[in-house]
Amino acid sequence: MDLVQLLVDPLQYGFMQRALISALLVGTICAITGSYLIVRRLSMLGDAVSRAVMPGLAIAFLLGANIFFGAFIAGVTATGLIGAIHTNSKIKEDTAMGIVFSSFFSLGIILITKIQKDNKIDLNHFLFGNILGVSESDLITTLVISIIVIATISLIYKELLFHSFDPLGAKSVGLPVQALNLVVMSLIAATIVASMQSVGVILVIALMLGPGSTAFLLTKKLKTMMLLSVAVGAVSSTVGLYLSYYLDISSGPAVVMVSTVFFILSFLFSPRQGLLTHFLHKDQDEPSVSGSLPKSAYKP
Repeated sequence: MDLVQLLVDPLQYGFMQRALISALLVGTICAITGSYLIVRRLSMLGDAVSRAVMPGLAIAFLLGANIFFGAFIAGVTATGLIGAIHTNSKIKEDTAMGIVFSSFFSLGIILITKIQKDNKIDLNHFLFGNILGVSESDLITTLVISIIVIATISLIYKELLFHSFDPLGAKSVGLPVQALNLVVMSLIAATIVASMQSVGVILVIALMLGPGSTAFLLTKKLKTMMLLSVAVGAVSSTVGLYLSYYLDISSGPAVVMVSTVFFILSFLFSPRQGLLTHFLHKDQDEPSVSGSLPKSAYKP
């Protein structure tokens, strides 16, 4: 079987077509929002929000409401609580994240376990993802959220860029810093909700940080970093999808592992920060056995 046939054959099935579109969408928005998390050093916040959506998901299921909407409300609520605890006490932000994260996560596990026991249904796919099980309604939800996330970031890109690298300067010139923080956190929550079916709430933070970290090692510019991370995220999601299909493995972990491979390659071979690249250049700059200096040591 040649490569073209390997790529085309799975697409004869409707579930694979939906999964591929979902993979591309999720890989794109996770990479974009993840880039902001990395440059603002808010990785732990993304992890906290990803866990915090779980009780919202369970409560929405019990009430017969839209589980995606419930998860989004829980994520935004958790973000608000973290800010409230940090602002109104001497507790630092990372401690507030830990408190909110652990309490929401524990509540979510309790509710989901209770639901599964009483209703004889399996909600584990929301924890670990099942991209091959994406329905048409799931795909529409992911598409709508993706459009909102991308459009919002495009509209306020300059403000987010300024705020990300110089928050004090952004505040001094009158930018609505608190509103920008709320927008970013809402976008993170929306991204996590859109990714639940594909990679699950437990693994989504890995897909948000993996492609962005890979791009961070390759460029210094945020716009270039976002574009590179989108490419890595889309390829990781697509390759992970095909691996889950052909190897009969869980889709979420497969996507994350492909993303991790890209990061390892960037970590080792990045022209600017690669570990092996650094050693190779170091060896080239060392004096030869005869004691002569390398060419780079001579000045015109």
